[in-house]
Amino acid sequence: MTSPRLVAFDLDDTLAPSKTAIDPRMGDLLLRLADRVEVAIISGGQLQQFKTQVVERLPETDAATLDRLHLMPTCGTQYYRLTEAGIETVYALSLTGDEKARALAAVEEEAKRLGLWESETWGPILEDRGSQITFSALGQSAPLDAKTAWDPTGEKKNSLRDAVAARIPDLEVRSGGSTSVDITHRGIDKSYGMQKLAEQTGISLDDMLFVGDRLDEHGNDYPVLAMGVACHAVEGWEDTAAFLDELIPTLPPR
Repeated sequence: MTSPRLVAFDLDDTLAPSKTAIDPRMGDLLLRLADRVEVAIISGGQLQQFKTQVVERLPETDAATLDRLHLMPTCGTQYYRLTEAGIETVYALSLTGDEKARALAAVEEEAKRLGLWESETWGPILEDRGSQITFSALGQSAPLDAKTAWDPTGEKKNSLRDAVAARIPDLEVRSGGSTSVDITHRGIDKSYGMQKLAEQTGISLDDMLFVGDRLDEHGNDYPVLAMGVACHAVEGWEDTAAFLDELIPTLPPR
């Protein structure tokens, strides 16, 4: 690839620390990037997370730049565009009521059986994100230091993932963030989101670049690497910012 036509990002620990707002520097960099190429964010998080962490923190800009921003919550099972009037829904694909009920029951029962259902949390452990059920061991608003300490090796969430997957084989169960397990329709991961992005934009996967912090074999960004998309690994938002400082001047202006 001589120059990407679209750059896609993971959200937590790539654009900002987990569940926190982007730094003003990152907001400026994202808009500078969008002045030159299409920019997408793909995450297992829900739309509200995208709003509070990114959209509400972006500096004011023109309609043309906003139009080059693509939001793909829950790994691309939902797709939104930004306009001057606000966030516009392109599509949102939801689990059925039966699928949600079975997923919620399986993950709660298996977490309790494995001793992973915590009594003291920061917010709800289970969340219905429409197209995704998410288990967050310490709650949706747990501080980063507590999340990091809960399962440093990933053994806890991986054991829960395996147990839940055996209960609901018709659905996809995968490790999400540092303390989370996500349940979706089968075949849903970030590679699904990238493929949907290619379909929606008409931009080939060969002309895309993905930036993420979990491109290791067991990471939730790895499916993008495995499908052959060019990827750049980072270890936090500061690393991403440094990379963009180098990348943006090399991209041709519109």
